[in-house]
Amino acid sequence: MDDSPETESVRDDATLDMGLDPAPQQAARDYQVLARKYRPASFEDMIGQDAMVRTLRNAFGAGRIAHAYMLTGVRGIGKTTTARLLARALNYETDEVHEPQIDLHPPGRHCEAIMTSRHPDVIEMDAASHTGVDEMRELLDGVRYAPVQARYKVYIVDEVHMLSGHSFNALLKTLEEPPPHVKFVFATTEIRKVPVTVLSRCQRFDLKRVDSPTLVAHLQGVCGKENANVGEDGLRLIARAAEGSVRDALSLLDQAIVQADEGQEVDAAAVRDMLGLADRARVLDLFEAAARGDAAAASKEIHEQYSYGADPLTILRDMLDYSHELSRAAALGDEADFDAAPDHAARLKDLAGKLSQGQLSRIWQVLLKGHEEARIAPDPLAAAEMTILRLAVAAGLPSPEEAARRLAGEASGASAPPPPPPSGSGGAEARGSETRSGQTSGGGDQPVARLQMQPEEVDDGNDLPPAPNTLAEAVELIGEARDLHLKFDIERCAKPISFQPGKVVFQPIEGAPYDLAQRMSRKLQELTGRAWVVVADKDAEGGDTLGEIRKRREKAERDAALASPAAQTLLGAFPDARLVAIRPRTNVLTAPFGENRENKDGEDR
Repeated sequence: MDDSPETESVRDDATLDMGLDPAPQQAARDYQVLARKYRPASFEDMIGQDAMVRTLRNAFGAGRIAHAYMLTGVRGIGKTTTARLLARALNYETDEVHEPQIDLHPPGRHCEAIMTSRHPDVIEMDAASHTGVDEMRELLDGVRYAPVQARYKVYIVDEVHMLSGHSFNALLKTLEEPPPHVKFVFATTEIRKVPVTVLSRCQRFDLKRVDSPTLVAHLQGVCGKENANVGEDGLRLIARAAEGSVRDALSLLDQAIVQADEGQEVDAAAVRDMLGLADRARVLDLFEAAARGDAAAASKEIHEQYSYGADPLTILRDMLDYSHELSRAAALGDEADFDAAPDHAARLKDLAGKLSQGQLSRIWQVLLKGHEEARIAPDPLAAAEMTILRLAVAAGLPSPEEAARRLAGEASGASAPPPPPPSGSGGAEARGSETRSGQTSGGGDQPVARLQMQPEEVDDGNDLPPAPNTLAEAVELIGEARDLHLKFDIERCAKPISFQPGKVVFQPIEGAPYDLAQRMSRKLQELTGRAWVVVADKDAEGGDTLGEIRKRREKAERDAALASPAAQTLLGAFPDARLVAIRPRTNVLTAPFGENRENKDGEDR
């Protein structure tokens, strides 16, 4: 007797007796997380990987299809999805299309089975759970058999770096000379663990992290499709926490959507609480308080942030981010841009103008050491607070530029002048009221230099040469200082874009020293006594290098000399003669001896 209807009836009655609605239960069973629901179904759906898609499109269009691909990148960037899309492209077939192609619209005969991992000719293997050589040999035994349904038999090996050394060795011969009906697609997050012998047999694609603006735009599109109301500031926090991973961003968005009641907006504060992040604006307040030496305000601020659920390590990490962004802004000047809200970016630019590169470098070193200490400390909050207090104490020390000036003054026997008071807007003066240097008391106390919240110019009273007005003058000044290595590098590698006293922009040639801008900035500051911003802009188009200009001038002088009547006469008399050097004309009376000599009677000899 079939009692299935009765069983179903009993189940429904039990559900009703428990006060549960079957509809939400069914919806919960049918719900698909956003990371799976919005997985790219074609190459056009992939975001941030334009270079890879363009290369594949050109290769497939030209029929230059590799037999093995290596996909590498951080977690959640789309390696497995790309591997399946490649399997679809290789086996794409419709009533009109009978060859591999990248455009997968409309879906082909094998597309659905491949994307759901059900196709018999697309074999997916997780190397993390199949590391042994016997398993690899068993897999390769099937290589010699032709595909059952599709055009190619495709082997997708995820986390390939987990294979053992013997497994890689077993794979090598087949990977080098596979049958024409077999293709390999490997994916890994640890490309350095893959043997070079394997890498050399594959066409490699590095999937890039997706930048925050692109990720925020993608999340906004998903919110629109899901009828979810998440504020842009909240989406920006999610994109930043995802660190370029699309899957992580969608997983966090899935969690953020339910942080507010239906119909209400999920704001940045709710997302911040969900992520356990400190308010970035308050972290900047903390940074400023420590930078101006206000230990009491800095200590109070970090404790308040901790009480609201902020992680001490995250606070220090955010401060490191700020230190990096401010250093870039100090180096690039007006060309610097920030991945932040406009008001937040304005605060960063204002602060960057008040801190020198030397001060920012010192802040970075203190924070970096403090972050490592907080990571291993039994009480992370205490370690983070000690780091903040060290920053506040360091603000009361002379800046690196001021220390160098004092040392130079002591070496020359002169006393260093007191540091100039800070200048700036009213808001900056209010936040940095304690940044002025201490006063010299009648008891002979030395002045205490506070953090100089402005760019400094070194002026130790010594006779310094005037600032150069052209790149050629700067190179001549560096040559006079006998730094011939730097002089040669600038002449050979710097294509000038703009030059003004205090700021130089140039385009480095290919192969130029990576630290050329920093060396040039330090040397010019040392020689002129003022700060120099030197920017190496690889994307701009600079003029000829000084070396190219010199060679062109020398060639013109050489051609003019050879064309002179005297040279033509000499060449006519001595056909094998060659021009060795061109020297300026000198006085025949003084040239042999260097100068006129006088006899003891005062008469010329």
